[in-house]
Amino acid sequence: MRITPARVREERNWVVDRTDRVVPLINDVRDDLGEVFGTDVDAVTADRYREEVDAVFAEGDLAVNVAALIAILRDLDVENDYPGFVVDELLGRELAATIAGDQPLRTLGEATFHYADLQVHGDASENAGIDDCEAALAAGFQERLPGWNWTERESPFSLER
Repeated sequence: MRITPARVREERNWVVDRTDRVVPLINDVRDDLGEVFGTDVDAVTADRYREEVDAVFAEGDLAVNVAALIAILRDLDVENDYPGFVVDELLGRELAATIAGDQPLRTLGEATFHYADLQVHGDASENAGIDDCEAALAAGFQERLPGWNWTERESPFSLER
């Protein structure tokens, strides 16, 4: 596999083309987790998702890593799928974490990936890694995007300088 600026653009376009699949998944995950944690979580719009995709791909060093993980997952297929279960989970979790950002969002992205992955099932015509890629996009971007109350307040643990 060769990653070039043109390939990064191709992967970015693929992510944008998945808006109609990823945004509903983001909102389903947010609704479910909001209920579990007893909080309201703002929904994500398609436009806001695409803006955040552009922000990720505008950061060159981040973009090349995200694009490479997406490219691997898009191409990944294992006969009968089950033997590849671990590798697509590993790659999906890493993609979600990479998109989510620094701690604690990185770890939350990884954890949310596993929840989102349970909600996504690709069809038989798609490679095995596609549904993991979509789950990772949903998990990573839902962490990056505002809407969780705890991310929109001052932390009680911040120390003044």
